[in-house]
Formats: sequence, C-alpha cells, structure tokens
Amino acid sequence: MKKKTTLSWVLYDFGNSAFATTVMAAILPVFYYDVAAVGANQELAASFWGYSQSIAVLIVAILAPILGAISDYSAAKKKFLRFFAYMGMIASILLAFVGEGDYIFASLLLIVGTVGFSGGNVFYDAFLPEIAKEKEIDKVSAAGFAWGYIGGGILLAINILMILKHDWFGIPNATAASQIAFVTVGVWWFIFSLPLFRNIQEEKKHTEKRERSYVAIGFSRVSSTFKDLKHYKQLLIFLLAFWLYNDGISTIIKMATIYGRDIGIDGNSLIIALLITQFVGIPCTFFFGWLAKKITAKKALVLSLYVYTGIVLIGYFMSSALHFYLLAICVGIVQGGAQSLSRSIYGRMVPEHKHAEFFGFYGISSKFAAIFGPFLFGLVGQLTGSSRNGIISLLVFFIGGIILLKFVNVEKGMADAKKQTPASLEVGVTLK
Repeated sequence: MKKKTTLSWVLYDFGNSAFATTVMAAILPVFYYDVAAVGANQELAASFWGYSQSIAVLIVAILAPILGAISDYSAAKKKFLRFFAYMGMIASILLAFVGEGDYIFASLLLIVGTVGFSGGNVFYDAFLPEIAKEKEIDKVSAAGFAWGYIGGGILLAINILMILKHDWFGIPNATAASQIAFVTVGVWWFIFSLPLFRNIQEEKKHTEKRERSYVAIGFSRVSSTFKDLKHYKQLLIFLLAFWLYNDGISTIIKMATIYGRDIGIDGNSLIIALLITQFVGIPCTFFFGWLAKKITAKKALVLSLYVYTGIVLIGYFMSSALHFYLLAICVGIVQGGAQSLSRSIYGRMVPEHKHAEFFGFYGISSKFAAIFGPFLFGLVGQLTGSSRNGIISLLVFFIGGIILLKFVNVEKGMADAKKQTPASLEVGVTLK
C-alpha cells in the first residue's frame, strides 16, 4: 500500500508537469510572442508576459497560506487539490481558442492556469510528509521531480513533433498545432491525477471541533503561524533564503523562452532547448538526491545555486541558439535538484501536526517571492529597452539566497520541529 500511495503521488507530478513545460516554459511563451501579441507593441511582449506571471503568483500567494490552514483544519487537502487541478486543466484547454491579437485573453488564461497549477501544488506538497518516512523524504521528493521531468518531457516531445511536423498529423499549420498542444496538457494532467485522487487518503491525527467558519479559522491560523515562526528560527531563515533564490529559479523557468525569442533566437530552437532541459534533468535530479547523502542536502543545494549564478551571467551575453542549448543543459543539471532539496529540507523542519499549514507558508514563500522576479525582469527590460538588463538583475536573488543559507542549521531546525508547544497545537481549535 505504501508503494502504491507513493507511486500515485509521484504520478501527479508526472501529469501536472506538462503545464510547467508546455504552457509556462516552452510553447505558450513563443505562441504568446508570435501569435497572441500580434497587433500589440511587440517590443513589450516580454514585459507583458512578465507582468502576467507576477499577477498570477500574487493571487496564489494570497490564497496559499489561507487554503493551507483551512485544509489542515478540515482534512480536505485532496478536495482542494482536485479543485485547483481542474482549474488548471480547463484553462489549458481553453488556450486553444487564443488567436492573433488575443494577448489579454492569453494572459487571463495563463493567470487562471497558473493559479490552478500552483495552488494545487500547495496541497500536493503537503502530502509529502504523510506518505514518506523521514529517512525517505529526500528520495521520494527527488522521485517526484524526476518523474515530473519525464512526464512533462514526454508530452513536450510529442507536442514539439506535432508543431515541427504538423503535416504528419494532418494539422494545417504550426499555430493550430500549438493550440492542440494546449488541449493535450489538460487531458494529460487529468489522466495522471486519477491515481492520487483514488489511492491517497489523508491522515487525521486528531479530531478537531470547528466553532467558527473555515475562512475565519484560516485567517486566524495564518496570523498565528506568522507569530509561531519565532519558535522556529532556522525554518524562518530558510524560508527567507528560499524566498530569494526560488524567485530567481522560477523567473528563469518562466522568462527564459520569451527572453530568447526577444533577443532573436528562433522559436523552434527555444522549444527544443527546453526539451533538452527536461531530459537532462531526469538523471541529474536523482544525482542531487545521491549527492545530498554524501555532502548534506544544504551543501548540495548551495552548489546548485552557484551554478545558477553562472547561468545568469552567461545568459546576459547569450547571442545564438547554441548558447541557449548550453544554458538549457546547465539549467537541467541543477533545476530539479535545487527544487527537490528545498522541499525535503523544508519538510524536515516543519512542525508536527501542521503539515498543510506550514506547507502553505512554503507556498507563500515561493509565490510571494515569485512576484518580484518576473516583475523586475519586465520592468528593467521596459525601462532600459533591453531584456538583457532584465536577466542580469536576477543575480541579486541567487547571491542573497546563498548568503542566507549560510546561517541555516538544518539539524537544529529539525529539533525545533519536534517540540509540541501549545501555540503549535491549539490555534483556534478544540482538540479531543
């Protein structure tokens, strides 16, 4: 049963990663620049894309801790996960109806889809400490990301073939093929979500008597959790570091393709490069899981951030498709490792009985932070007239994150997590 639940959890990542690859990273950015933004100011297409990403993550950031607290109280993580997943699936399918000049419609669907994708991941991540033992959490977390690379990569490969060789499939042109690709994302995501919805049952370690509305309890617990963080100093420092460096990582994921398009690299090369990232990431994610055991997860994470710093510097001088391919390989080497190690380090330091609530904070850390990267990229690019200046501005996120991580003591954070203070257990609820 444990293997079945773990596999079901991993398969959700296998399915929903198609949204991250096809919609967020590869095909939609090119489609947005070449089709949806036609008739608008083409020079500002990259900035519009960045602003759309910022709006999306702002909405998720506001919702994440509230929904996390409510789901933890009501034991409804799976219900909320299903709701947000369906939201993302439907938005993906509706992207098929975006045509020339429909950049506002495309931005709205991107926002709705991102809210569904990211909101669902708050609850998906909160299942990790329930399905994996402490000694297995790095391995399971890495498996989720690795299989996410596989699932997202397989569908992206199919979609790339469909776009490049659309006549093989009886599709009239690349635009129509891209629109069909968006539909496949929603279908793929749905199919591989079914095992989780069917096989994973939530743990309910204590019975809670609700005396107020879920919304009132949610806001109360958000406020209380902010106050609670003073009892978890190492967790707080890690969150601040994660806030910074994850903003840089997420901005690279979301802006790399449209940045490449803006500096003159052809769309097909950009999409193929993102496919390279996916399949390089599969073994490298497992490698970082192995490396964490050899040198500790924190040291492996810091190493990945040094690589990201180099990626930003090289990206500033990038001028050809070959350069983009090389950077895609570098990103593939560290992307999954950085994300999976972040999740597992955080999972170790999360206090007892508050998995969903504190993973809501994990969500808010990543989502609120992720507002600023795309916005800064878009703003700097718009003000200076060059998206190259936007990419170099991301250095501040990686350097700041590395510095803060130096002050994180994971072992002490784990010890703090085991303390069961009244503030950790009796916030706005009655326990039996």
